[in-house]
Amino acid sequence: MRILVTGGAGFIGAQVVAALTAAGHEPVVLDALLPAAHPQEPPALDAEFVHGDVRDPDVVRRCLRGVDAVCHQAAMVGLGKDFADAPAYVGCNDLGTAVLLAGMAEAGVRRLVQAGSMVVYGEGRYECAAHGVVRPGPRVVADLEAGRFEPRCPLCAAELVPGLVGEDAPADPRNVYATTKLAQEHLAASWARATGGSAVSLRYHNVYGPGMPRDTPYAGVASFFRSALARGEAPRVFEDGHQRRDFVHVRDVARANVAALEATAPGPGDGLHTAYNVGSGDPRTVGEMAATLARAHGGPAPLVTGEFRLGDVRHITADSTRLRTALRWHPQVTFTSGMTEFAHAELRPSAGAPE
Repeated sequence: MRILVTGGAGFIGAQVVAALTAAGHEPVVLDALLPAAHPQEPPALDAEFVHGDVRDPDVVRRCLRGVDAVCHQAAMVGLGKDFADAPAYVGCNDLGTAVLLAGMAEAGVRRLVQAGSMVVYGEGRYECAAHGVVRPGPRVVADLEAGRFEPRCPLCAAELVPGLVGEDAPADPRNVYATTKLAQEHLAASWARATGGSAVSLRYHNVYGPGMPRDTPYAGVASFFRSALARGEAPRVFEDGHQRRDFVHVRDVARANVAALEATAPGPGDGLHTAYNVGSGDPRTVGEMAATLARAHGGPAPLVTGEFRLGDVRHITADSTRLRTALRWHPQVTFTSGMTEFAHAELRPSAGAPE
């Protein structure tokens, strides 16, 4: 297939392009190469490249000629610094997706796979011994300042047991980035219904691996820790380090994109939107990840600071059964081998803004 990959020069996008090429497809890369995200020339890609913005209808129209499917990776990523980032997030993520989908509708391209995110869930899945599965509300500043990091049952204030969250869990976005990622899914679903196309949103969990951008407030926690170690500093672990996450290697994420694109042949589609969690299935704490990375790097042990960021959730780990069953996808990179590789991998330079 000839596949348009938006954001194909970015951290995840470049790995998707490599995986598509290895699978015998013909990727076409569209990337704006914004200086804030690409302060240096990105590594050369083995693919046709178009320098342009996904928010430009003329550029999108040109890129969609002869294309069988679209893999939409272009986005402003991360939690951001404060609410002043909201217009940029909405412009990049939601307007960009709307322009792309309108172009696909006009061009008759009916197959979409896009980068979603686990942040649409808010907090993960929790069970109370007395009340079963419950959804705790946002954590409050007073609790966080006092070191009370664990969410409590909203009905009885009892301690909760975290579990795996499935795709059918209610959405509860708790920051601007999360809200835009959910809006992207709604746009894709509307496009699929209107055109009879097929849309897949891959809800990435904590992606890490070679080529992550470094020294940016928008990068994932793995990048923060790796950058600190490269400077000879101890990774600074917020809260108490017991937050649970699902760290999934970027090459496994790229393979999930290929599996989703190959799942059905390009054509009229089914008018449906499907979400899939993309996680390793091997949840770890943030503190454990920091310690593993520091040991592999040979650097100083992590420092648990007790600091916190409003908008962060306590535990979010994936149930990726749907993806494994429907698309025959299985992660191939283990936590230990992936972190060992990442400890010495080259990172992308960053000017401190999103990719």
